[in-house]
Amino acid sequence: MRYIISLLFASAALPAMAEVPKVVTDLPPVHALVSQVMAGVGTPELLLDKGGNAHSFQMRPSQASVLAEADLVVWIGPEMTPWLDRALESLASGSAHLDLIHSPGTLLRQIGETAKHGDEAGHDDHAGHAHDAEHDDHAASDAATDHDHDHEAEHMHTGTDPHAWLDPANAENWLGVIAAELARLDPANAATYLANATAAQAAVKALDAELAATLAPVKGKTFAVYHKAYGYFTDHYGLMPALSVAASDATAPGAAHLAELREQVAAAGTICLFPEAQHDPRVLEQIAAETGARIGSPLDPEGSLIEPGPEAYALLMRELAHSLADCFAQAE
Repeated sequence: MRYIISLLFASAALPAMAEVPKVVTDLPPVHALVSQVMAGVGTPELLLDKGGNAHSFQMRPSQASVLAEADLVVWIGPEMTPWLDRALESLASGSAHLDLIHSPGTLLRQIGETAKHGDEAGHDDHAGHAHDAEHDDHAASDAATDHDHDHEAEHMHTGTDPHAWLDPANAENWLGVIAAELARLDPANAATYLANATAAQAAVKALDAELAATLAPVKGKTFAVYHKAYGYFTDHYGLMPALSVAASDATAPGAAHLAELREQVAAAGTICLFPEAQHDPRVLEQIAAETGARIGSPLDPEGSLIEPGPEAYALLMRELAHSLADCFAQAE
């Protein structure tokens, strides 16, 4: 909150923009958070099409035009959407860029990091990973329309886990960061942005408590997913780390890893396997058939199939929590 207030005072000397800033976002959860902060003032644009793959999306010319006209681009960061990193340099170099994963106070974890669970896990587990430094300069000379290279190869196997919105503490922090940046660009509406962010932060706190209650029966349960996107979620709610078919979106599962996964599933007893949006469910279905594990409802950690809007973040998180809880409840 002190961060917001200091920027609001700093923005008082800035001239008001003639119009409300044109804001462009990358993913549905980011779009939802920005929409809440801008409520009553404006509506942000969302680049990712419904059902699109966040890691390898290819913008249409009309979307490139929207990006070129942006006053502010709010996105997770190049770790999540490398295609946007290149487009920002070629199309939106004159706009303000807010990459949330590099913003002050963001709680970070590393891909492949061994997560704590049970009583050892919780909100404070991330404290050592707060990243307050400015992000590296990822500028590139590629044109926004040059998408012929291998996007999948660029989704990193190691380094910072980009799925940071799955920790609600990050969503709560980002609401304040977004409000502060909008207030800097648009001082005339600063009070509205701040009030909206404060209300949205309270809603995230309430959502967090709701999800903690929903997920309480899942603690100590073993489950498997397609790829390692859930560390923030399992860490925050004290769940067992998820087994995974693949290490990342860019990594095809090898035979040795799948054999090991089958052994882990078979040894775990009651277990749920969760297909994911954007990924072929057949490997998980085969493992379920071989081991007797239960197949749960497909997970959509990026909200790619959710209707965009201010409620999309809460809906994404609720669907994820209820998918886990419902599968284990049915298995009992």
